[in-house]
Amino acid sequence: MRRKFMGISQQVLGDSIGLTFQQVQKYERGSNRISASKLWHIGQVLKVPIDYFFDGFAGGEAPEDAPGGTEAKINAFLTTTEGIELAEVFPKVSGPKLRRKVLDLVKALADDSEI
Repeated sequence: MRRKFMGISQQVLGDSIGLTFQQVQKYERGSNRISASKLWHIGQVLKVPIDYFFDGFAGGEAPEDAPGGTEAKINAFLTTTEGIELAEVFPKVSGPKLRRKVLDLVKALADDSEI
């Protein structure tokens, strides 16, 4: 999510840390393990401390009413491609009334998917 937020391609990140974009892709998908030193180098390129990558790693899901429960769900959503795209374009919807209608539509779609 941080790489995408900064507008850095997998190729550029890979070049910065001495890897191919394919290897970066495998790290992002979780199909390959990453060494602590590579994780540190990635943090340097992405300008974040190494603990950034362990946020919420305490284990288990927090109940929604627990501190951080809703925040954890929001962060999980924003790590998806769709979440990033939605976060980028939603503010471009003009006017609070139209944004409210979009929100109401999404809520209605979510309610229908639970049936």
